[in-house]
Amino acid sequence: MTKNSKTDVLVPATGALAAGPPTDPDRNCPRCPRLVDYRHAVRAKDPAGFNSPVPSFGDASAALLIVGLAPGVQGANRTGRPFTGDYAGDLLYATLLDYGFASGTYQARPDDGLTLQDCRITNAVRCVPPQNKPLPVEIHTCRPFLIATMETMPRLRAIVLLGRVAHDTMLKTLGIRAVLAPFAHGAVHDAGRFKLYDSYHCSRYNTNTRVLTPEMFRSVFARVKADLAN
Repeated sequence: MTKNSKTDVLVPATGALAAGPPTDPDRNCPRCPRLVDYRHAVRAKDPAGFNSPVPSFGDASAALLIVGLAPGVQGANRTGRPFTGDYAGDLLYATLLDYGFASGTYQARPDDGLTLQDCRITNAVRCVPPQNKPLPVEIHTCRPFLIATMETMPRLRAIVLLGRVAHDTMLKTLGIRAVLAPFAHGAVHDAGRFKLYDSYHCSRYNTNTRVLTPEMFRSVFARVKADLAN
């Protein structure tokens, strides 16, 4: 890691995000016992579902990476594509389509033909957690896959972080002290070759309670679009 003298933020030097594990876990990843037990329980209830670690969606040549929390049990865990099958995906993909980061039609299923444009989507934790709440040790255990994903993206310039957990794990990934980059919706943090864009998570709870409105969410991607155009 090296220090960015302009922002006093630690940023990765060339090659600092060392290549290690593959970008996606094995279908039967054994690393987190609690998540393994839950995966088996969900598979028993829904044998037709995907029910495995959910891989990233989008091309590695993308300039934008979106990082969520973890697959939802009725969303990505069931369909096998990030943010597909639940309300969070309705808002996310509609916004990506509006700003040119996706093309096609989102129909909440992985074979709907939707494609991402200069954009990739992943999660801080790849396996579905009980009650949508991964434990800190599970977030830490899954972080090497996030690092490996970023390492495969040579054009990566913008990272949208959906929620505080995604924000915090990214800071730890990049070696940035939390006090230098506090989470706030709409905040933009300089991290060397990357800019980090904070957003409240696009969950149904956040939108129902008006913590996040569609306009607030769109403003984040409007900023990303403008910055990438420069």
